[in-house]
Amino acid sequence: MSLRTTASYNALLAGYFRNNLPDAALRVFQRMPSRDLASYNALISGLTLRRHTLPDAAAALATIPYPPSVITFTSLLRGYVRHGLLADAIRLFRQMPERNHVSYTVLLGGILDAGRVDEARGLFDEMPAKDVVAWTAMLSGYCQAGRIAEARALFDEMPKRNVVSWTAMVSGYAQDGQVNLARKLFEVMPERNEVSWTAMLFGYIQAGRVEDAEELFNAMPEHPLPACNAMIVGFGQRGMVDAAKAVFERMRERDDGTWSAIIKAYEQNEFLMEALSTFRKMLHDGIRPNYPSVISILTVCAALAVLDYGKEVHAAMLRCSFDKDVFAVSALITMYIKCGNLDKAKKVFNMFEPKDVVMWNSMITGYAQHGLGEEALRIFDNMRLAGMVPDGITYIGALTACSYTGKVREGRDIFNSIDTNSAIKPGAEHYSCMVDLLGRSGLLDEALDLIKTMPLEPDAVIWGALMGACRMHKNAEIAEVAAKKLLELEPGNAGPYVLLSHIYTSTGRWEDASEMRKFISSRHLNKSPGCSWIEYDKRMHLFTSGEALAHPEHAAILKMLDKLDGLLMESGYSADGSFVLHDVDEEQKTHSLRYHSERQAVAYGLLKVPEGMPIRVMKNLRVCGDCHSAIKLIAKITSREIILRDANRFHHFKDGFCSCRDYW
Repeated sequence: MSLRTTASYNALLAGYFRNNLPDAALRVFQRMPSRDLASYNALISGLTLRRHTLPDAAAALATIPYPPSVITFTSLLRGYVRHGLLADAIRLFRQMPERNHVSYTVLLGGILDAGRVDEARGLFDEMPAKDVVAWTAMLSGYCQAGRIAEARALFDEMPKRNVVSWTAMVSGYAQDGQVNLARKLFEVMPERNEVSWTAMLFGYIQAGRVEDAEELFNAMPEHPLPACNAMIVGFGQRGMVDAAKAVFERMRERDDGTWSAIIKAYEQNEFLMEALSTFRKMLHDGIRPNYPSVISILTVCAALAVLDYGKEVHAAMLRCSFDKDVFAVSALITMYIKCGNLDKAKKVFNMFEPKDVVMWNSMITGYAQHGLGEEALRIFDNMRLAGMVPDGITYIGALTACSYTGKVREGRDIFNSIDTNSAIKPGAEHYSCMVDLLGRSGLLDEALDLIKTMPLEPDAVIWGALMGACRMHKNAEIAEVAAKKLLELEPGNAGPYVLLSHIYTSTGRWEDASEMRKFISSRHLNKSPGCSWIEYDKRMHLFTSGEALAHPEHAAILKMLDKLDGLLMESGYSADGSFVLHDVDEEQKTHSLRYHSERQAVAYGLLKVPEGMPIRVMKNLRVCGDCHSAIKLIAKITSREIILRDANRFHHFKDGFCSCRDYW
């Protein structure tokens, strides 16, 4: 420019500040040949953008060579409000020689943001003139505080309303759960914009009225990004995964909220592999993961026990600085625990401060599930020594540790100590742990007496714990009592009757076992099929009991099973036919056991997982007792560490021993 005026400099000065280049802005200000009041206003406004330069803004206000205008004061006022320095803002406001409706509205917004609604109403009433922005700010403050009646009274008093005012009132009703009133108001709005439609949509979804939300969504003239994200969330909550996916795939524009919504929809409906692949596609597309997507995908990795994927998520957390968030780190610890990597979980736990109760609970429960009861109880003691108050989940973890290690006396002491914590009363989960502890220890009569005398109505989990103990100790009489109760509570579940059949079979009561199978068949009861899986080369390999030919590499797997059979026989292994339900000859029993899903997964792991690395296998049901014995020997024969996670706990097999010490 051949000619630069003060206005030119002011424009450049403001531009640098607005584009987050404060140092360049200050250099422009310092070399200006002349300055006017607008120059100082731009300087003060720019310096208020960052909290640490607010004192410089106040100093600039004090040194202006011209009388400051209301705009000058309001710029500094806005800075104080923006950074939450409400006391400084109120002090400055009271010192201002002149105020206008903008000054009042800026301070009004700050007071409302602090939740001080009554104080804000006092300022609102003090305003000499109120525009629609001030009225709407006060209206929104009432709505955010849940004071809907006062909001509506103010709405009715408004001399003039715009689409923002109407939308604020609709949103207030919707967020308060008064969706029908929100819809009535929505229908009489003189005009609507995208925000109005989306506010009504949010109300329906928050109220769980997904069908109404879908109808409204289809009627919308346009589908803005927030509305699409909300519909994906709503469909996911209702289990309508295909509908959520259809919305996602039709979207031309997506943000991190879109990706986290579809990942959550997959995760909460157990489309776990889809959640994993979507998260990886998100990263591949250069989308930075947000907090909800990280929590969801860690939950998926934990459920599937896919350690390699979990490590990828951990790396993404580090890149996005989520490793400083206590909830995200708690989920990370849980993921490592459920993937069988206790050492990594412990390392993350030890590095993080301060720890909250969820983090302590993750470690206590994790060590308990891995059969390390003494270590779990030591962490429980350390937690209390650190001044952390246990919650209900803490006691469940500690009782589980006692149950999995047979510590009856310690378990009784912990259970009785719950009453000393005034915030907690023993719940069904705590009684279930005690029944499990007593039952595993062979104290079945005491466990049954505890159920009969407990102040709560025993649920299926409690009777199921007793049933499992009866299977362990082959007590058919008490098992029949538990099975009858379970049929009343879960009439469609075949599990208790399959267990009872096993008990009859293991005690030679073949006629009773046959009658039980007929009963299961006649009632059309469902039994979950046993399946196991193993992660290799970032792919899940699934195995189903009795179906060794389903895997594309079945020939190599069968060859490995044959080899293991020979090595097991040489080591003195003999199949335990009591784990086969049907009354068949011993050869058929042995054949049935060798094709159990966990045995197939271990064979595949031996073929693929490099030596020196543990073989990690997951199973959806409890591990078969015969397979437990066989895998102990396989670990010894092959000199491999095998980590098996079943429906209840972890088993670390090494050198012919299991971490559960055969107490499971």
